[in-house]
Amino acid sequence: MASQGSTRQPKYQRIADALKVAIRSGEYGPGDRVPGENDLMATYEVARMTARQALGVLQNEGLVEARRGAGVFVRSFRIRRRRGIQRLAQGQWGSGRSIWSADIDDRELVVDQIDVGEQEADSRIAGALGISPGSRVWVRSRRFVLEGKPVLFATSYLPSDIVADSAITRPDTGPGGVYARLAELGHEPVHFREEVRSRMPSVDDAERLSLSPGTPVIQIVRTAFAEGGRPVEVNDMTLDSASYVLEYDFDAR
Repeated sequence: MASQGSTRQPKYQRIADALKVAIRSGEYGPGDRVPGENDLMATYEVARMTARQALGVLQNEGLVEARRGAGVFVRSFRIRRRRGIQRLAQGQWGSGRSIWSADIDDRELVVDQIDVGEQEADSRIAGALGISPGSRVWVRSRRFVLEGKPVLFATSYLPSDIVADSAITRPDTGPGGVYARLAELGHEPVHFREEVRSRMPSVDDAERLSLSPGTPVIQIVRTAFAEGGRPVEVNDMTLDSASYVLEYDFDAR
């Protein structure tokens, strides 16, 4: 019997909850088509808008995806677990491995867009890097795609007086990535700070990450510091929240 609280739920939410139970129980597995608007209208005797709202709830939570002309299907994409501590360990990038490889297990992460260039730092980036506004910085923007799904857009800012004429100014930075090259330049990162927030996507975010309407993003801004406390990189990352779990595993002492 439904509880009094559940009967006060909007009809679309009750339908969405029933579909979520069916997905989690395996009745509808990855790649399976879930009941469409017409099916839900007939089964639950509701209006089309109610059925559409129910499916919208599942889309916004990243459980299903709509395919034009085909219907709505359970997402087959596996959530990516971002291991916030392990990925930044010196043993990861210092041995020539990408920090991104700590997150993807046996899956292939592809950078399908990359843009590298020099520009003047605005006040936000200048403040984070401890330099004067208008100072020159090298900017590296990349989009990361996992199993055909854009999951992350990242933009790194590095002081030009440190990285000019180095491999960091080229699209392929080589084994170990930016942090390994910074170490070779005498500015090895020894400390990191990450600020994490959740927000609704901008128009650019939604386009870059192919987001379903209403899907929020996770913004992570990481600052890397060299010995002596000098900031050597600011990395502004935008993540599809439906594709990630953020994991932080550390000792109490």
